[in-house]
Amino acid sequence: MEIDREDGRSQNQLRPLACSRNILHRAHGSASWSQGDTKVLAAVYGPKAGTKKNENPEKACIEVIWKPKTGQIGKLEKEYEMILKRTLQSICILTVNPNTTTSVMIQVVNDDGALLPSAINAACMALVDAGIPMRHLAVSICCCVARSGLVILDPTKLEEQKMKAFAYLVFPNSVHSVLPEGSPSVQGEPIENGIITSVTHGTMSVDDYFYCLERGRAASTKLSDFLRRNLQQQSTNSSKAG
Repeated sequence: MEIDREDGRSQNQLRPLACSRNILHRAHGSASWSQGDTKVLAAVYGPKAGTKKNENPEKACIEVIWKPKTGQIGKLEKEYEMILKRTLQSICILTVNPNTTTSVMIQVVNDDGALLPSAINAACMALVDAGIPMRHLAVSICCCVARSGLVILDPTKLEEQKMKAFAYLVFPNSVHSVLPEGSPSVQGEPIENGIITSVTHGTMSVDDYFYCLERGRAASTKLSDFLRRNLQQQSTNSSKAG
């Protein structure tokens, strides 16, 4: 059984991806990320000396500031800030620059669905651009469960509104995209089998959730390949410019 999507994509097909780094001159690192008509800018400032209140001074602190396209920040945006902060803290090496704060600013340019995953992907690339020490990259995807029970990936805003539930999933960047042999493991489990962040909205069954994980993990490989090509291409361009 298939679901008809207005843009003609299949259930598992992602929208066209685009990413650019080093786009803001005053930031220490920056990136733009687009998935279809959804576009987000991320800027990194720091690390700067000192940590925020209630933060551990023996580790580096990650601060996330979310700026909506229009209007003031609301409850949803504050939730996005918290999710993004926890995600970035889990992939950054916080012991390298203790008692410092790195600020990650997210500017929404346009929201046509899968906004939080796009922001996470943009933030990761901006951290790379800033040279912030990281354990590994991460890739994020949105999986939706339709009322018919079918799962679709990377929904538009209109599709999100029609779905009964959806999940924002963040996976470690696939090691197969960068390493020809051997996979790093954590407690005997390959890194690519893990998950960094999982946030669900709406009501879905356990089977639906695990199917979302399966489809999301498959899509994360495509995103990892895109990141690898993007990083290699921009590194080559930088070398030529030098």
